[in-house]
Amino acid sequence: MNKDSKTALLDYKAPGSFEETRYEKLHNVIVNSSTEGSLEIAHTIANLIKEKQDQKEMCVLGLATGSSPLSVYRELVRLHIEEGLSFKNVITFNLDEYFPLSKEDVQSYHYFMYSNLFDHIDIKEENINIPDGEISDENVRNSCIAYEEKIKKVGGIDLQILGIGRTGHIGFNEPGSHLNSQTRTITLDHLTRFDAAPAFQGIENVPRKAVTMGIQTILSAKRILLMAWGTYKAEIIQKAIEGKISPMIPTTYLQHHKNTTLILDEEAAAELTRIKTPWLVSTCKWDDSNRSKAIVWLCEKTGKSILKLTDEDYNQHGMSDLLALSGSAYDLNIGMFNRLQRSITGWPGGKPDADDKYRPERSKPNSKRVIIFSPHPDDDVISMGGTFDRLVSQGHEVHVVYQTSGNIAVSDQDALKYLEVTSDLIQLDANSVLDKLRNEFSTTNLNQPAARSVCDLKGSIRKRESLGATRYFAIPDEQVHFMNLPFYETGMIAKNPISQEDIDLTVAMIEKIKPHQIYAAGDLADPHGTHRVCLDLIFAALELLKPKSFMKDCWVWLYRGAWHEWDIHEIEMVVPMSPDQVLRKRKAIFYHQSQKDGVMFQGNDHREFWVRAEERNAATAKKYQSMGLAEYAAMEAFKRYFF
Repeated sequence: MNKDSKTALLDYKAPGSFEETRYEKLHNVIVNSSTEGSLEIAHTIANLIKEKQDQKEMCVLGLATGSSPLSVYRELVRLHIEEGLSFKNVITFNLDEYFPLSKEDVQSYHYFMYSNLFDHIDIKEENINIPDGEISDENVRNSCIAYEEKIKKVGGIDLQILGIGRTGHIGFNEPGSHLNSQTRTITLDHLTRFDAAPAFQGIENVPRKAVTMGIQTILSAKRILLMAWGTYKAEIIQKAIEGKISPMIPTTYLQHHKNTTLILDEEAAAELTRIKTPWLVSTCKWDDSNRSKAIVWLCEKTGKSILKLTDEDYNQHGMSDLLALSGSAYDLNIGMFNRLQRSITGWPGGKPDADDKYRPERSKPNSKRVIIFSPHPDDDVISMGGTFDRLVSQGHEVHVVYQTSGNIAVSDQDALKYLEVTSDLIQLDANSVLDKLRNEFSTTNLNQPAARSVCDLKGSIRKRESLGATRYFAIPDEQVHFMNLPFYETGMIAKNPISQEDIDLTVAMIEKIKPHQIYAAGDLADPHGTHRVCLDLIFAALELLKPKSFMKDCWVWLYRGAWHEWDIHEIEMVVPMSPDQVLRKRKAIFYHQSQKDGVMFQGNDHREFWVRAEERNAATAKKYQSMGLAEYAAMEAFKRYFF
């Protein structure tokens, strides 16, 4: 895509201009990935800066923080360094800041903006404006008024960049914020603080207040671009775009603005009516995906199993054209029933010497080399422990590849516990390594990366827990690989961008094993993004390896389950589990003791991982049963990825 088309893609169009968007009250653009969307936004900003330069005017930008705009800022930095984009005519106003919080604190938005953007471009220091999180309580109101006045003095914001929070907040305008609100202090919603807790090493460290631009301040911008990436944002995006204006979902206030565009990746757009149920909106293209999606939806809507659906059911629910194309409900029903029936297999590696015409996996070779990629050292057993167990017991050569050390997810308290057990078992002297390591914990500074020795200790804890689980499933230790990918090893919540070394290590691992099957985490709702990065690395490696002859025999299966499951219409292989297998999976998860009882990165699901995994697997089995298929205790689901 060239730069001109980037600008054209984000050109504003009034919502409701087309039949398929009639439910939508905010203009939005759906892109293939967050990377593509970030490039679109960055080049839109760059073009505006250049236009203002040509007109000898200042360009006033409203900027956001958080994970969503990171790639935007990286591209702007690249444009400055490699293509000479100057920011000397740019004035910036940041949306918000925690209060009270020091500028030097790594969790402050002041620190974020300088480390990710301002330190790498030629913007003038006097043109940078960020709400003051250090000001005294008695002076904060005057500071907010001055912030508003400064925005007005420079002629207002030309382009405001926004993200969206799980509560629907923009900036820190939490539910209940008023349309006429301006820059002010606000008490943070518990959900907002809960989502920020991992970055602050616990919710008790998250400030209870923030300074934020108000709704009126945001709506005063000449143009607004809001970005949302991932399934984690899909539900709130649907409410923001299709719902009524409500102070309980502050993003809906953007419906008042005449020049707002939301940029969404496919996952974030998944709940929009025209994506989720396009047959309710306009004439639908009845490809295999939409047909399957519609039949599953119709079963849920009517409460009927597939084979009980009638012509009348299809006609009454907006699918008369599908019926006309297919001839009868019977033909549609039997086709979908057979598809789901054929996705069920107790042989995830393929059944030896069987007719595999209607099976999800090939029968040959009888014994396959398999890689299970696990982003963290527990995703393998949480998401596909039953399938893992089956693959081993059915004679396949299974290699487990842990992509990151997962060290950041071990609490200091757990690490100290292991350290003290070790110290009880061996004699210590004054200069012992263990004494030095214990010392590192007493001098921990949340504003600095954890000491390498502490990271190594925590990584070792997760490594040994993982080996406990893989040994339980009878995997030889030499088939368990710990990659410790460099992007992850920062000693902090914030990770580095993907490097060539990360890609090279992934390529080398696949090339070394030459697998017939690869299982990878397709769970893109990961709250701290490691799953997405790890999947992107695998995709990048597959593209590079595609010409290799051994890759012609390699199939890739994507699993989910840590945060959510595949929808029924997406599933291409599902592996049933008996009650005994469910218990074996639970025991394998229990080996990861540091991730039980108060896990640090829990997302918006407060259940323990073993509970959420079991309940999700049981729910998948229940859905299959409700469609009229056999009853199982639990099921693990997979979708094939074609490269």
